[in-house]
Amino acid sequence: MSNVKSLNRIQVFILQILFGVSIYIGSQGTGLDKVSELAVTVARYVAYIYVIRGSGEAIRLTHNAFRCGDSDGLTRLYKKNHAHYLVFAASVGYVLLSHASILGDEFLYLYVGSLIVKYIDMEKQKRAVSYGTGMACSFYEGYLAHMIPSDGHKFVGFEENIRMYESNESIKFPVIRLFIIITKDLYCPPDLKAFNKPNRPDLPYLEACKPLEKVKKDVAGVKKRVYRNSAYKVVRRAAPPLYVAAECATPLHTLHLVLSKKALYTELEDIDKDEVVNDFCTMLTSILTTNPDCKGKCECIYFDNTDPEANLAQVLIDRIREIEPNFEEIVRSKDCD
Repeated sequence: MSNVKSLNRIQVFILQILFGVSIYIGSQGTGLDKVSELAVTVARYVAYIYVIRGSGEAIRLTHNAFRCGDSDGLTRLYKKNHAHYLVFAASVGYVLLSHASILGDEFLYLYVGSLIVKYIDMEKQKRAVSYGTGMACSFYEGYLAHMIPSDGHKFVGFEENIRMYESNESIKFPVIRLFIIITKDLYCPPDLKAFNKPNRPDLPYLEACKPLEKVKKDVAGVKKRVYRNSAYKVVRRAAPPLYVAAECATPLHTLHLVLSKKALYTELEDIDKDEVVNDFCTMLTSILTTNPDCKGKCECIYFDNTDPEANLAQVLIDRIREIEPNFEEIVRSKDCD
């Protein structure tokens, strides 16, 4: 029995179709009129299901638009689910062309029944954690919690580590924060200079610097495990360079490697990367803004590395400007020392 493989989703779906067809044939027959009536009924119920599923999304979109100023939610939702929109439109169109009613009394019963089932699912989901949310928590507890706050003993903390670095290297960081780069396609290069635009000498670019002082801690049975942050110089034309502590989110890089080997990790072959990234960013941002040990010390930077025009160095400059509008004066004050 241990060698018997479980059915995949496609096989289960096909069996469900055959089951439904057999029930229909056994109860209704196969006359042309019956088939036509079935097609209209199925199209109507497909529309029902989409209306029921879409009502929750509509409520969330409306809330985000009025309370959070998110006016692009509908566009993002359409791009992600355009096939569903087409099926919904086709179903409604077919019912109308068949001169049948769109809504019947059965819609209310189906709607109430779906809410009951959804409530039960919600109770179960309270005990579940999404993939991206779990990775964000692990990233914080397994890495950032060791690198950002002071342990009151051996490690002085990220901010003091930056100040010691500034003193030793005779430089000045415009903002003392760790910039965590979150790429759209999850790819994280060994060196962030890979995101430079070598054919555009007019644009700012990144250069790797000497890393910050390493941190050694005994963790999970590993003695003197080494943790270290990276420093980069943002080189600008006709302006002093900017120094930043920046690195990619390693859990997302690990996921990128996993997804590149789908034959080995078949359970994750259909994972929604955009959803994972969104959950990861949302949870990590929540942790960093509510935890007093890290508040104001880390910054999540979403970078669309699939855009050929996007330049990470410029993205970092723009974020620095948002955090510290007077960053140019801070940098020049160091040059005058």
